[in-house]
Amino acid sequence: MAAGLAAELRESLKVDASLVPGRGGIFQVHLDGQIIFDKKTVGRYPILGEMTKAIRELRPELS
Repeated sequence: MAAGLAAELRESLKVDASLVPGRGGIFQVHLDGQIIFDKKTVGRYPILGEMTKAIRELRPELS
């Protein structure tokens, strides 16, 4: 899941997405030091394209 999301972000936004190991099922996406997705809060993993869309809304210059 995480590796696929990192690849999607690299391909669609041309950004360097890094993976940071966690414990206990943690899955978060951070942008500029802010959590923009948290699996624990939402109750699921992000769907394909969801993070790309969210990042483009927050950082339109990446579109």
